[in-house]
Amino acid sequence: MKYFILSAIALLFAFQSMAQNTFSAVVHDAKTKESLTSVTVLIRGTANGTVTNQSGFAQLQNIPDGKFVIVVRLIGYEDWSESFAFPLEQKVPTEIFLSVSDEEMEEVIVTATRSSRTIEDAPTRMEAISGEELEEKGNMKPGDIRMMLNESTGIQTQQTSATSYNSSIRIQGLDGKYTQILRDGFPLFSGFSGGLGLLQVVPLDLKQVEVIKGASSTLYGGGAIAGLVNLVSKMPMEERQLNFLLNGTSAAGLDISGFYSQRFEKIGSTVFASYNSGSPYDPADIGFTAIPKFNRVTLNPKLFVYANSKTTLNIGFNGTVENRTGGDILYIKGVGDNLHSYFEKNKTNRFSTQLGFDHQVNDSSIFRLKNSISYYDRKVEIPDFVFSGVQFSSFSEATYSIQQTDLEWIFGLNFEKERFRQDKISATNLVDYTYTTLGAFVQNTWSASKTFSLETGLRGDYQNEYGFFFLPRLAALVKISNKMSARLGGGMGYKNPTIFTEDTERLQFRNVLPLNPENTKAEQSFGGNLDVNYHTAITPEIFFNLNTLLFYTRILKPLVLAPSNEGFYEFLQPNGYIDTKGLEVNMKLAYEDLKLFVGYTLANVNQKMDETSFAFPLVAKHRLNNVLMYELEDKLKIGLEAYYYSKQRLNDGSTGKSYWLCGFMAEKIWENFSLFVNFENLLDTRQTNFGSIYSGPISNPVFSDIYAPLDGFLINGGIKINL
Repeated sequence: MKYFILSAIALLFAFQSMAQNTFSAVVHDAKTKESLTSVTVLIRGTANGTVTNQSGFAQLQNIPDGKFVIVVRLIGYEDWSESFAFPLEQKVPTEIFLSVSDEEMEEVIVTATRSSRTIEDAPTRMEAISGEELEEKGNMKPGDIRMMLNESTGIQTQQTSATSYNSSIRIQGLDGKYTQILRDGFPLFSGFSGGLGLLQVVPLDLKQVEVIKGASSTLYGGGAIAGLVNLVSKMPMEERQLNFLLNGTSAAGLDISGFYSQRFEKIGSTVFASYNSGSPYDPADIGFTAIPKFNRVTLNPKLFVYANSKTTLNIGFNGTVENRTGGDILYIKGVGDNLHSYFEKNKTNRFSTQLGFDHQVNDSSIFRLKNSISYYDRKVEIPDFVFSGVQFSSFSEATYSIQQTDLEWIFGLNFEKERFRQDKISATNLVDYTYTTLGAFVQNTWSASKTFSLETGLRGDYQNEYGFFFLPRLAALVKISNKMSARLGGGMGYKNPTIFTEDTERLQFRNVLPLNPENTKAEQSFGGNLDVNYHTAITPEIFFNLNTLLFYTRILKPLVLAPSNEGFYEFLQPNGYIDTKGLEVNMKLAYEDLKLFVGYTLANVNQKMDETSFAFPLVAKHRLNNVLMYELEDKLKIGLEAYYYSKQRLNDGSTGKSYWLCGFMAEKIWENFSLFVNFENLLDTRQTNFGSIYSGPISNPVFSDIYAPLDGFLINGGIKINL
């Protein structure tokens, strides 16, 4: 009996093994023929799946007899699928070649370093907000890019006016004047023209937003001590693109935007236009606007001429006209009196032109020439004081690049001029200046092997007031494995001094004394960062990505605004420094249609003057970003957000409160249009809930530092049309 049972069990296992099959495969990149790791291999319609190892090998087991479709997937590549009849006749592994997805590649190619590499292959550590992420953030704030940047780790937007909403951007805790903002590589938002920059850029015509953190003056010249932000516009494609967006808010705000682009055989064009308006809004009922009354019109047409297969010319124009009035809400509504008389008015006219010329000299060399001319006229008015002036700036650059298989050289010259003329309305100390800068640079990217790339750069700038600046830069990329990579980089930066800073914006530039170049030096910096990125497929359905960045930047002899005699303010340059050090951690977990993003920022920013050291004001030392997204492709998007800000030291030495911001968004998508809704600041977190934001009489208030939202809970929603 015992032998009969053992024989039956053996026979059962034999039949079972005969009914089960295996499928083996080796997965390669179709172009490079390299083996690909962490590739998902599964049987369609089942939970039977696995991932490839370091050699690109994967094996599926326990496959019953019959016909099954094998599916192979990897982010950034087109899906591969084929039907197989089991048992298989062949005994050797199936070789599979995956092709790079064109759509994915368009989203990850970056241009801020001029080399136009994919973000994965660029030695310089860079972040890109593009594709679906850009659209989702655009739904939340269709009228400007303030929120889009503020919700990224390591970036904080700082409101500089309690009543007019003026804001600047801080990277890794450093003052907004140390960040360079570019539009398609043109520095259009510096000096006087930077005060309202974040509030006057509408995101509908943006393809992506590129961010480099840390000293980056070697790339585009002075100004990028903390980093740079490059706003990349959409380009015309052969398929026509016609988009419209209509958005309304519970605070009686309105955004209307339209974008058109198309490329024909010899010509192409893009046209963007928008109208944005807001009504005076006072959710705290304190008598002052949290959102000012404003209206803004923007027009950005661009023409592309494709002379032949090697030569392209593009000409663009940007125009923005805005009137913005904040202050006493009764005054703004036209029922003010002697008591209700405070206001802050901003009237701006921004006009600029862009010219680009690209010519492919031969198979490996490209010559590029570009120029921009910018005119910016702004008038800031409060009771009994007016500050106004015109900033004229121009930027010209010529580059010659040589691209070989493993080596790329970029040589360039640029000339930049910036002139500010203050309108002399009364006997005042004019803050006029004229800066000219001539720069030369060279950049090299060397792909030493499949696992190591090195990017080096060197720039020399001569500035008419502050002399010569020598700016080296270094960045290295090491691909430790198919799952892990590391970047190490560093460089130097400098900033031409102007009176236009966050501190002077808070004063509306009142009683600010001009700079004296003979007693002032340009601010200079050095810094570096270490970035480690790890990604893997935990299961065929679950993907995990972890990125950690360690950073350090030091600014030598920073300019400090201090009270002077008789109520005036002057810039001093004491011995000392500002340094920022810390880390950023970004984690992404994806499971089928669910994605979880968690980000943490530690920014330890300190300022030392002479022998005194203290924490830099208006910096949240700890920040936590949490985003949960559910997405059915081309059908539905639902998102939940929660952001934490730790306590911040204020300029008067006091400490602000810590707080949370939570939000919810949803978008239902059809073929040619979608409806979206966004609930912002669900907890109604407002600084006015923590205490008064001003002191003194209502007719002449003195406002506190603004470190938390003032507008509270808001709802916005609308429709997007794609024709």
